[in-house]
Amino acid sequence: MRLLDRIDSPKDVKVLSLEETQGLAAEIREELIATVAKNGGHLASNLGVVELTLALHRVFDAPVDKIVWDVGHQSYVHKLLTGRREHFKTLRCHGGISGFPRLVESEYDAFGVGHSSTSVSAALGYAQARDMTGKDFSVVAVIGDGAIGSGMAYEALNHAGSCKSDLIVILNDNEMSISGNVGAMASYLNRIRTAPWYGRRKQALEHFLKKIPLVGGSLASLSRKIKNSIKFLILTGQLFEELGFTYLGPVNGHDIQGLEELLRRARQRGGPVLVHITTRKGKGYEPAEKNPDIFHGIGPFDRRNGLSEAKKGVLTYTQVFGQTMCALAEEDERVVAITAAMTGGTGLDEFSRVFPQRFYDVGIAEQHAVTFAAGLALGGLKPVVALYSTFAQRAYDQIIHDVCLQKIPVVLAVDRAGLVGEDGCTHHGVFDIGLFRSIPHLPIMAPKDENEFVHMLRMAVAMDHPVVVRYPRGQGLGVKMEEGDPGLELGKAELCRKGSDVTLVGLGVTVELCRKAAEELMRMGIGAGVINLRFLNPLDKDMIMTQAMLTGRLITVEDHTLMAGMGSAVAEVLADEGVEGVRLGRLGYRDFIQHGSLEVLKREAGVSVESVVKMALAICKETWQDVVG
Repeated sequence: MRLLDRIDSPKDVKVLSLEETQGLAAEIREELIATVAKNGGHLASNLGVVELTLALHRVFDAPVDKIVWDVGHQSYVHKLLTGRREHFKTLRCHGGISGFPRLVESEYDAFGVGHSSTSVSAALGYAQARDMTGKDFSVVAVIGDGAIGSGMAYEALNHAGSCKSDLIVILNDNEMSISGNVGAMASYLNRIRTAPWYGRRKQALEHFLKKIPLVGGSLASLSRKIKNSIKFLILTGQLFEELGFTYLGPVNGHDIQGLEELLRRARQRGGPVLVHITTRKGKGYEPAEKNPDIFHGIGPFDRRNGLSEAKKGVLTYTQVFGQTMCALAEEDERVVAITAAMTGGTGLDEFSRVFPQRFYDVGIAEQHAVTFAAGLALGGLKPVVALYSTFAQRAYDQIIHDVCLQKIPVVLAVDRAGLVGEDGCTHHGVFDIGLFRSIPHLPIMAPKDENEFVHMLRMAVAMDHPVVVRYPRGQGLGVKMEEGDPGLELGKAELCRKGSDVTLVGLGVTVELCRKAAEELMRMGIGAGVINLRFLNPLDKDMIMTQAMLTGRLITVEDHTLMAGMGSAVAEVLADEGVEGVRLGRLGYRDFIQHGSLEVLKREAGVSVESVVKMALAICKETWQDVVG
C-alpha cells in the first residue's frame, strides 16, 4: 500500500517520519505526473512545491491556520493532502475538483484564486481580522518570484510591513514565471555579480584559493557557494527588511527538514516575516525540468516522453495571431508587440525571436502594459498588446483613462475570449464585451474564422484610434488563408444566409454555431437567416433592423455573459428604434461557469446548436399560434 493512500488529512502527514515524508514526496510526484498526463493541467509548478506543501502541512494546522496560495495553479499537492486524494483523478474534469483553490470546494482552501499576486493582500486581510477579533492562528501567503514583481504584490507588502501583524510570506523562488521573469525584481537577485568591484575581487580570491596545494579547488568551490548565500542575504534581505519584514533564508525548497525548521522559526518570530525558498520547477520529471514553460500549463501528454498529443492540421487562433504579427512587423517597422508574462501563451514567441528590439514582456503587469503601449503609440509606434481576456480585466482603468479617453491608437488583442474549458471560472473570458462596449468610440471586432481574423488584425493596426480584437482559445475552422479579403468595413455586418422565418445573430465563434443551427432548422422546414455581426462597436443597426422587420424574430447567440453582452446591444437597438412586434431571444451565460470541456460546458449553459434550434422552434411556434389564434 502506498503511503499516499493513507493520507486523508494533514494530520496523517504530521505523524510520518522524515524518511517516510521523503517517500511520500516521491509518490506524490508520480501521482501528479500520471494525473496531469491524462487530464492536462499545471505540472511543472506543482512538481516544484511538493516538499514545500508537505512542510507547510506538517508545521501548520490547517484549516485553523490559513494557507493562501498565489495564482493557485500550484495547489495540486495541497489538494492531495487535504481530503481530496480519492477525487484527484477528476482534476479539471466537469463535476470534478478544480485546478485552483476554491472556497466552496474545501475548508482547507482559505482563498479562491486564479489570477496572480493576490495572496499577500488576502493573507494580510485574514491577519488583521484575526487580530481585531481576538483569535489565534497563523496566516501564510505563498507567492512566486514572478508574481511578487506585480504592482499589487508590492502594494500588499508595503501595507503588511507597516501593520506589524503576525504574517508569514513565503517567496517561492524558482527563477521562472510562465514566460521567465523580467524586470528589476528578477535581476535584483543577480545584480551583485555584475558589479565591477565584485567581479575583480571574486576573480582575485578564486585565483588565490586555487594556488593552495591539494585543497585549493575545493575551497574555490566553497567560496562560490558562500558568495551565492551572501548575495541573497545582503540583497534580498535588505529589500524586505526595509519594507518592515524579518527576512529568513534562502533555504533549499526541496529539503523538507530545512524547510520545517525555517517555518517554525518564522512562526515563533512574530510580526511580518518573509521566508525565501529556492525550488526547481518540474523537479522529478526530466521533460518538465528541461521545459518548465511548456509544462506550466499543458494538455494531455505521453508521460513516457513528455510529448503532447498531436494536434493535426488546423492552426489555433493564437498561432494565427503570432504569424500575422510577424508578417505585419515585416511590412511596417513601427509595429511592436507587448505581453504580460505570456510570450508563448499569446503566440508571440516567434515574434520575440525575430524582432527582439520590438518585443516587450513587461512581466505580470497588465496595467503597466496598457499605459506603456499608450506612450509607445504617442511616440510614433504601432503597439499591439496581447492579453488573455480574463487578465485584461486587470487593466480596465488604464484602457479607459490612459488609452480610450485620449483616443490613442493602441491595439488590444484579447486572446482566450469566451469559455476556455478546464481552467474554469477564473480564466473564462466572458466579461470583456460588457466592459469594452460601454467605452465610447472603442471599436470591438470578433472574427468568425482565421481568414477574417487576419484581416481584422490588419485593419486594427492601420487604425488611428484604439481598437479591440477578441478571439477564442483553440483551433479555427481550417479555412484557407488565401481566400482573399472578406470585404471588411468598420461597423458593417455580414449576412451569411437569408431566411424568412427567424434570424440568428452570431459574433465570433458563434457564427459557425448559428450556421449549423440554420441548416438543422432548414431540414425542419424553417427558414433561418444568419448574421455575422463582426463588430459590436459600431453596431450595424441597419442590418439588424432590416432582418428584424423581415423575419420578425431574432435570436442572438454569444460566447459571453448575457448581461451587457451582444444580445443586450441588439435589444438596445430595437428599443431605441421603437420597434414593436419583433420577438427577441438571447442565448449566453447567466452565471459563473465552472470547469470542464468546452463541449460539455456550452451544452450545459445553453449555448449550443441544440439550444439555438430549440429556441427557434419555440419562437416560431409561439408566433404562428398568435397569428392563428
